[in-house]
Amino acid sequence: MLEKKIAGYSDEISVAPGECIRFMVSCEPGVDRYRADIVRLISGDRQPEGPGYRDEFLPTSVSGEYPGRSQETYCGSYAVVPDGPAFDALSDLSLQAVIFPTLPAVRRACIISKMDIDAGCGFALWTDPDNGLVLQLGDGEGGLAEFALRQPLVAREWYLVSATYDSSSGEVRLRQQLLDSYARDTSSGEASHGTDRPAVVACDAPLLIAAASREEARGKPVGEMIFNGRIERPVVASRVLERSEMESLRSDAVPRGLRTDICAAWDFSRAMETDDIIDISPNRAHGRLINLPIRAVRGSTWTGAELDFNHAPDQYAAIHFLDDSLYDCEWDADFELEVPADTPSGLYAARLTAGDQEDHITFVVRPPRDRATASLALLIPTASYMAYGNSRGGIEFGNELLSNHLAVIGPEERYLNRHPEYGNSMYDNHNDGTGVCYSSRLRPLINIRPTHHWLWQLSADMHLVEWLEAQGIAFDVITDEDMHQDGVSLLERYSCVMTCSHPEYYSTNMWDAVHAFTQRGGRLMYMGGNGFYWRVAYRDDKPGAMEMRRTEDGSRSWASEPGEYFMAFTGEYGGLWWRAGRTPQSLVGNGFIAQGFDHSSYFRRTADSHDPRAEFIFDGIDDEIIGDFGLIGGGAAGLELDSASRGYGTPPHALTVATSEQHTDCYIRVNEDIGHMLLSIGGQDDPQVHADVVFFETPRGGAVFSTGSIGWSSALFHNDHDNNVSRMTRNVLDRFLDPTPFE
Repeated sequence: MLEKKIAGYSDEISVAPGECIRFMVSCEPGVDRYRADIVRLISGDRQPEGPGYRDEFLPTSVSGEYPGRSQETYCGSYAVVPDGPAFDALSDLSLQAVIFPTLPAVRRACIISKMDIDAGCGFALWTDPDNGLVLQLGDGEGGLAEFALRQPLVAREWYLVSATYDSSSGEVRLRQQLLDSYARDTSSGEASHGTDRPAVVACDAPLLIAAASREEARGKPVGEMIFNGRIERPVVASRVLERSEMESLRSDAVPRGLRTDICAAWDFSRAMETDDIIDISPNRAHGRLINLPIRAVRGSTWTGAELDFNHAPDQYAAIHFLDDSLYDCEWDADFELEVPADTPSGLYAARLTAGDQEDHITFVVRPPRDRATASLALLIPTASYMAYGNSRGGIEFGNELLSNHLAVIGPEERYLNRHPEYGNSMYDNHNDGTGVCYSSRLRPLINIRPTHHWLWQLSADMHLVEWLEAQGIAFDVITDEDMHQDGVSLLERYSCVMTCSHPEYYSTNMWDAVHAFTQRGGRLMYMGGNGFYWRVAYRDDKPGAMEMRRTEDGSRSWASEPGEYFMAFTGEYGGLWWRAGRTPQSLVGNGFIAQGFDHSSYFRRTADSHDPRAEFIFDGIDDEIIGDFGLIGGGAAGLELDSASRGYGTPPHALTVATSEQHTDCYIRVNEDIGHMLLSIGGQDDPQVHADVVFFETPRGGAVFSTGSIGWSSALFHNDHDNNVSRMTRNVLDRFLDPTPFE
């Protein structure tokens, strides 16, 4: 059986002619050399009934052979504070933090460390599965001593932990105090130890929070023993502090009487929209976060009275660190491309081949930044690609029940299982069970490939690309990131904007741009299902990263914790756009109503389809049944379905021109649309489980056409494109490209 052994990613997802894009590649043993070429992607579906894989070679300087090499990825989140004068005079030592360990019984996990292993000097405070709190001290001659409290910690409880070292007496004291009160508390305690030889706690190593330093790589310490859970208000002091003094440091200011003794006291409630951690002591020993730990999370003082961290930041003074989080693999570049000036806009890839090995690092060449080169723009849903990137859902047991068929485990899934360091999708959980609320494209996204066997996101969207190519229609390609950055000014260059099959994740800028486009005479073809559903956020200073919170309700694989519904990147409320008063129905006429993953169905024309306003849609179509065929589940109405609803904001003049029917009981109405769980909510019995094809006019001569189904585009290829789904789509596109205003 073929095993995938090569993968890569690029530093950009969208580039214009004349701009540069870099490609990073890693090979497993057995791939000593590989070939790279730049190709324009035309078709990707390799299943026997599909159109097959096709590309168009682009002559560039990239084409050639390259040496294969394995590039290491260092995952896990922590903070790094550079060494500085604040720590030079350390002789005595006090360490303190409030912690919320989520996996204390699994392995050692470091809370704070500043250790030079080679020189044998410094300190580290960690938790141990059997011994609870442990302090490690160096003796300056290569020796390391450990002092344990010997009381295991309980998972998911808040503790005040501290450790002190008195150089004059050689005494080490450890304390862990459960902050909640229980009738029986076996995890709190104190311990005192004497040292055999003096410790040397000062060293010139950087200080790490939530990790110990393993080595230097790529210009920064690489963390090990990474802490899973939350850390709040860590403190380093240069003398042995009394208990009352330690308690006073749990506030958002250093008491005046302690300022000369405090080396650093970090307040994580500050600058939550950044990677900065702020030291509130006079020493200003600020640090930087690595690999996107979760900010804007509840701290130990959260009361529940305020749900928005913007209004009570002191109650959100914790950071949730994770041993499997990742922002950027930071691999070395293997080759780069300066996009030739005459390169047409399109969907491209760096095609990597080595014998039977293959990978496609996909990217977009957008048109020149100052103009369009076609009347039609195909909008690639890169935010949704990031959300689903490296999803393990398709190979998990629970998803067999969801889809009603056995999981198909191919080379890509096995490769991803061998490389958990490449990070998770937003549908997965971290090792400690926390939902994944950050994603990044600066890593290999193994399932976001044009030929992936699971027809979802990019591989499903290739059906639409193939159809446009077969129809000979000129089109530009733009991305979610382009639209987020450029706004409606980008969309206004086009007569018509066409989405792909599943544009589920939208930032505020993106939603505003699409809405403004439709209100200013633009024509929008929404070619999928479950679009405009979850709200996400980007950060200008963190390219390639995206945040999302799964709040309150929605079809979701995990739920955000109470009080953690606002996104750290922007301070915006997360979750469903519907919860922010912006429904998909108000934007495109239909919105997510049901999902099912076994079989797809068909649409039946409605009375509205015979309205003169819809005549152009059905030109040349006499059939009552639309799309009883397709490459995804055998029909055009499948996977995730959107329906019209006046209650949710479908415009009153909208026409529902076709409605799907005969869905299986695997199709269930979405959670947010069900007040109480009932019998008979499957597709066979629930009349709400259906998709609607919707058309309506917008101000200034614009219009919107929405297919209501992820499966729609998969039906375009049937019978070599000679079918009623293809004809209807072409009818709409031709009219939407016609400058004659809609009335």
